[in-house]
Amino acid sequence: MGLHDTSGLDWQRRPDRAAGVAAALTLWLAGCLQAVSLALPLALPALGLERGQTLWWLQVLALACLVAWLDRSTTARQAALRGWLFAWAWLSSTFAWLYISMHDYGGLNALLAGLAVLTLAGVLALYYAGAAWLYQQITRVSKLPAAVLFAALWLLAELARGVLFTGFGWGAIGYAQLDGPLASLIPWLGEYGVGALAAALAVSVAQMGQLAVLRRARGRAALLALGLLVVLGLLWNLPTPQGSTSGHLSVSLLQGNIAQEEKFESASGVPQALRWYDEQLQASRSALVITPETAVPVLPQQLPDGYWQRLQQRFASGDQAALVGVPLGNSAQGYTNSVVGFKPDQAQDWRYDKHHLVPFGEFIPPLARWFVNLMSIPLGDFNRGLLPQPTFDWQGQRVAVTICYENLFTQELATQFTDATRAPTMLVNISNLGWFGEHLAMDQHLQIARMRALEFNRPFLLATNTGQTAIVDHLGRVQQRAPAHVATALTGDVQGRTGITPYAAWVASFGLWPLLILALIVLMAATGTRLRAGGV
Repeated sequence: MGLHDTSGLDWQRRPDRAAGVAAALTLWLAGCLQAVSLALPLALPALGLERGQTLWWLQVLALACLVAWLDRSTTARQAALRGWLFAWAWLSSTFAWLYISMHDYGGLNALLAGLAVLTLAGVLALYYAGAAWLYQQITRVSKLPAAVLFAALWLLAELARGVLFTGFGWGAIGYAQLDGPLASLIPWLGEYGVGALAAALAVSVAQMGQLAVLRRARGRAALLALGLLVVLGLLWNLPTPQGSTSGHLSVSLLQGNIAQEEKFESASGVPQALRWYDEQLQASRSALVITPETAVPVLPQQLPDGYWQRLQQRFASGDQAALVGVPLGNSAQGYTNSVVGFKPDQAQDWRYDKHHLVPFGEFIPPLARWFVNLMSIPLGDFNRGLLPQPTFDWQGQRVAVTICYENLFTQELATQFTDATRAPTMLVNISNLGWFGEHLAMDQHLQIARMRALEFNRPFLLATNTGQTAIVDHLGRVQQRAPAHVATALTGDVQGRTGITPYAAWVASFGLWPLLILALIVLMAATGTRLRAGGV
């Protein structure tokens, strides 16, 4: 070969390039499939699958694909890139509905809205790139089982995404396990703990696949598969910690289906909402009536004369109560996204003020005013409510309220369970998912509610503007749901619960710190082994 002849090198590079393209395409597809596992985007009647259903096995297989490619990575940089690509595809597919709120309703340029979603997913994917980088560096020399190491690193990435910088843990892999064998461990370990176990399971599946391609290792792969099936079978039948009933309460969940593009328009959406919710609140015969977030879309002082007073009078006597979503405040004291509770014989209206505000929606991060100004959405800086806030007590039930994506933050909801004698007997979330059209946000939101129901062994009631409005029991099962995009009142009988799950007990006392500390201990044990082996 001559001095400048590079044809031989080209032949060597082509297989590497082909492998790189194959890895990229496979990881991108696997990331998208992990998003699908959280809530199936369409019904598949032939397979007995409904839209919005979780697919625990698909999540494990998708993540196993990532692990297999990480094990084949020759450098830490290559592993990090593969981890980032997988996570970027998964996260951008999971909350692609953000595009609708920014473009369709916010008027943001389509290109900018798309770039905003991809950028957010790309930034959050860096946590998983870091986990992949560490996995490749440590697993080569550490004697710690790869499944344990990967589970700890994945847990650290999930915790970072869900907590740091106000947190956005939407689409965490634990939610895909709601209908699988690991669901029995949710009342003990919560979503984050079960997500870590799912990550460990993915490593085991990847190792089985790698063993199966080796002729002499097929027997070991079969034994490993059999062992996993036995363990999963035992977990599937593990009893769920049970409390006791605190009685029953009849409820009506109102879904007004006010068009999002008109919701805050004074000439159309506002009078329509005021008229519809007033009619439903006046006509309901349930013990507790619940409206969605900002069902009353204007401040009380901006309402037509007598409107607010009529609501107060409606529930001032008798045996009914109501929780109504409404903004509160004034220019001098600031504004809050709130719920007002009406019930007989109370000196003043009960209220809950949203604590965990949405970045760009309810508070504007530093240096981000320019981006907010590009959209025509009624945004601003709201005041934060305290944590925790008193429950709404009615007919023997203690109702804990959250607004919008607050039900995502399990550690904040757990602060309601520090005193077992005053712990909520029911959980309620009011939302306006109309911002996201007919996309999967509403199905994913329902799965989040199911997870909280299992973690705390409490029924969970969802009242939304467009769907999913639903009643979930204390075992995370959907008992009733209203059809999406239909104005309706969903009525049902809900059984409250008392008692504290193991998960509620330790998270209420220590937050998520035990999981973080455990993951760090595993990481330190693995890196200690690596250092003793002469690693960097």
